Amino acid sequence: MILIKPSIEFLWATPDPLQAIERAGRICYKSEDKITDTSSIEFVKRLVARDHLAMVEHASASYRIICDRGITHEIVRHRLFSFAQESTRYCNYLGGIQYILPPWVDEKLLPGDLKLNSQNDSLEYEDGNVIELSALDKETAVWLRACGQCEEQYISLIKAGWTPQQARSILIHSLKTEIVVTGNLRQWMNFFELRCDKAAHPQMREIAFMLLDDIKEKMAVVFDKYEG
Repeated sequence: MILIKPSIEFLWATPDPLQAIERAGRICYKSEDKITDTSSIEFVKRLVARDHLAMVEHASASYRIICDRGITHEIVRHRLFSFAQESTRYCNYLGGIQYILPPWVDEKLLPGDLKLNSQNDSLEYEDGNVIELSALDKETAVWLRACGQCEEQYISLIKAGWTPQQARSILIHSLKTEIVVTGNLRQWMNFFELRCDKAAHPQMREIAFMLLDDIKEKMAVVFDKYEG
């Protein structure tokens, strides 16, 4: 099995998003003659300050997110986003299953390709490094055994002739998945309000803050009010 950390990748956004928002907004008042090379910054600032966010919907952004299946179940609840997700019906994990490392697991457990040795209760990384499960906290060891056993049973079902869509029924939430999320900037604002909150799931917050840090670099005027 392969342990990896969650990650995000920026794919695309509306070209010159602030200018797109300003142009849409000024049509409402027929004040297009006030548009300059720099006027969009102050214009969008005023919109956001007044919570007049309908115009912000005229710009969009798209990200590729790598996380566990449990987190994507929360992401897809944002219905006005558009999604494209890795399919466990068609993807075959015979070559080995990837799992997402939760932020709360023992820090001795590192990302990498490893094998679970049930005979001596240890982990062996591809580079030869060995970790005794007894050296990890009890809960992390339980989680690792579950991941290892899930991989073994999944592979045994595939080899026995089950299709990926049949064998996937035993896969666990920690399974790595990829999802492309596309939405207008107002929807991204709503996403950050909900998913950066302290009450959100720890893994969801982990992803949300990665996305927020990245989008703030690209469109700070829209997202400045959110703390990364």
